Amino acid sequence: MALRALSTFPSLPRRFTRRDPALTSIHRNPATSIVCKSISSGSEPTVSLSERDGFAAAAPTPGERFLESQRAHQAQKVLKRETKKNKKKEEESVRKVVVVDTSVSCCYGCGAPLQTSDVDSPGFVDLVTYDLKKKHHQLRTVICGRCQLLSHGHMITAVGGNGGYAGGGKQFVSADELREKLSHLRYEKALIVKLVDVVDFNGSFLARVRDLVGANPIILVITKVDLLPKGTDMNCIGDWVVEMTTKKKLNVLSVHLTSSKSLDGVSGVASEIQKEKKGRDVYILGAANVGKSAFINALLKTMAERDPVAAAAQKYKPIQSAVPGTTLGPIQINAFLGGEKLYDTPGVHLHHRQAAVVHSDDLPALAPQNRLRGQSFDISTLPNQSSSSSPEGETLNGYTFFWGGLVRIDILKALPETRFTFYGPKALEIHVVPTKTATEFYQKEVGVLLTPPSGKDQIQEWKGLQSHRLLRIEFNDPKRPASDVAISGLGWISIEPIRRSKDSEPPRDLQEAEHEIRVCVSVPKPVEVFIRPTLPIGTSGAEWYQYRDLSDKEEELRPKWYF
Repeated sequence: MALRALSTFPSLPRRFTRRDPALTSIHRNPATSIVCKSISSGSEPTVSLSERDGFAAAAPTPGERFLESQRAHQAQKVLKRETKKNKKKEEESVRKVVVVDTSVSCCYGCGAPLQTSDVDSPGFVDLVTYDLKKKHHQLRTVICGRCQLLSHGHMITAVGGNGGYAGGGKQFVSADELREKLSHLRYEKALIVKLVDVVDFNGSFLARVRDLVGANPIILVITKVDLLPKGTDMNCIGDWVVEMTTKKKLNVLSVHLTSSKSLDGVSGVASEIQKEKKGRDVYILGAANVGKSAFINALLKTMAERDPVAAAAQKYKPIQSAVPGTTLGPIQINAFLGGEKLYDTPGVHLHHRQAAVVHSDDLPALAPQNRLRGQSFDISTLPNQSSSSSPEGETLNGYTFFWGGLVRIDILKALPETRFTFYGPKALEIHVVPTKTATEFYQKEVGVLLTPPSGKDQIQEWKGLQSHRLLRIEFNDPKRPASDVAISGLGWISIEPIRRSKDSEPPRDLQEAEHEIRVCVSVPKPVEVFIRPTLPIGTSGAEWYQYRDLSDKEEELRPKWYF
């Protein structure tokens, strides 16, 4: 019976798959088909034939509801990603992020964009050469005219405010512009290889390097260790550097003592880079004229023994020069098999170094070429002086040292046995005169005996030693040097309260008032003076240098050093 009754209703579906809220009930009989609608105020939509016949869209199944939720979730993710991307673009526009533009051809020697219009500006190439290289897609092999002159020993500065030039015009790039080219590093995931000159440790350290690199890890490379005096114990130097670095609270992975000239320690840096880069690009960072280009050449030479990519990269290496600001833009070097890039970056120009005030012609005089040999002075070694002719008896009190025309040191209080030892470029001679005649002597001899500055033009523009700093140096152990007085961009003076004698006589007992040395240091206006623990150099350094006892936590946190 049930089957026969259903057969009389051919238009009725076997089950309802959707219930329209506007329909209250459906009754069918063999004679008529009546659809009863609920009556409500307002206009009601008409019921379509498919709805009347029960063929409207089915309610979503659990699977469809799941897919719908997944699509909604994906849409939220896309919206969130787009919002984040737009926010990042806004931040980048605010930061004025400078990224290496590989579409612009640059000189492989200095990184300056190639141009054919201004012969005096960096990056100039004659039009014929440019067109020929461009035709054969060889612009990456072009070196600009300025780099050719630098490679032949010409001293051509291109950074305004350095080398005695105020800047201005197309031929000069400002120090701020070069720093801006490094501003994107703190927002990228990169491995930073930071270089510091051991001769100018404090002046070239970049105390605010975190502002440039952010939280990126740092491999600290100490350059030019081959210039340290003979007999220097590198164990003492390594511990001293780590001790000084720890106070800076940087994310330093390791410390390496290197020489780009002899390649000492460079292989250790290469191994550390391969270990720590982990898919990141590597940036060589440091103060101007700290030796970045020379280090990159040494690094490529060392890596080329095992890496064919590094061997090929040696053909077009950055230019080396004594001029601060040789590199004017990031230079991309394909040096790794994994595809990561090595970048030589523009040097960070620091206004407090001597290179910022010395004329470009005198810059070579600031760069030591050979191993340092300290020049020591005490009351017994002053030329043409005896204890009886000393202004204040048997001490250096009342004497003045002139280190070239760049530094003046007035001795205000010292012990009879006190010794001052100067470590710096050999080209800067040291003169000693009584303090009462020092000012007259300087005005007469600057540019003559006291050089740099040298040359009439430089002397006329020379502003003199306008910055004066009074230093009080206290010490407890007379057997050890009291401290170093470091001159930014030049070198340092080691001060021994009681000079070491060849015999083994113990130093005399000092009174409480004698545990202090006072000097006044005068330098050009922006140059800075630092007081630091004495650098343990020479054979005597290992004798008096004391290693500090470390806790287990300090041993774990301190970076390791290698040589």
